[in-house]
Amino acid sequence: MKISISEPKHIEPIISMFDTFLGKEGAFLKRPFCYFLGCPIRSPLSFSKNNLNVLIKTTQLGLPTDTSVAAQAGAPGALAGAMVQTFAETLAGLCAVNLVSSGMPMCFGMWPFITDLRTANFTGGNGEEALIIAAATQLCNHYGLITSGPSGMTDSKTMDAQAGYEKGITTTAVALAGNNIISCYPGMVGSLLAQSFEGLIIDNDMMGNVLRVVRGIEVTDETLSFEVIKETVYGQGHFLSHPQTHQLMRSEFVYPEAADRRLPEEWEKDAFKPLS
Repeated sequence: MKISISEPKHIEPIISMFDTFLGKEGAFLKRPFCYFLGCPIRSPLSFSKNNLNVLIKTTQLGLPTDTSVAAQAGAPGALAGAMVQTFAETLAGLCAVNLVSSGMPMCFGMWPFITDLRTANFTGGNGEEALIIAAATQLCNHYGLITSGPSGMTDSKTMDAQAGYEKGITTTAVALAGNNIISCYPGMVGSLLAQSFEGLIIDNDMMGNVLRVVRGIEVTDETLSFEVIKETVYGQGHFLSHPQTHQLMRSEFVYPEAADRRLPEEWEKDAFKPLS
């Protein structure tokens, strides 16, 4: 879990609240169960005083941090240029942490976003965002840095088809690129300005499927199923009653909670069922 903090004065009260929850003063710092984040950068290439002080204060307390540097591609116009700028800015945050406490862990939060130049608005759900976050992840992985990245954002104002494809492509891209800590914003709509409670349930299904894609296909003598196929061909002629089918049902496949997989006639019958 992570918490975004914009003012250094908020750090101590939050830690005190966590200590109260844990039932002992100093318990949170002894074993923190979340980390703090804040963007210490004001793009292009300058520090933001308050957020930099948050980074310094949390580092002094021995707390892992995440920089979440969110420069906006589109201005600069080239995606490669935005990558260069964001990497340099995030590296500045890493340098600041190490100046305070050499070797202190920090999540290299390289979060380049996209600007829609027609409106000058931030846009988080698009192919360019999926591409640049995946590329940022690959760049950080090349240097052996611990990564975080955003995904699952949508510019739609409701959980509609636009929200579905925007959330799906960005989350899948950053996950397949190998990001360590993905902020997938479940249920968030309207460019992160609103929360859909229905969206929390829908996005839970989406993220389950993305995790399944990332896990890939396990290839072993058992999963190649040579003997299973042979037994079925010369036996019952179908796999439904074979023990392997039941054994792997829950581990090989993800069954969504919200997605509707009924046959059209079943869906139609329920859709027009009279209200009781």
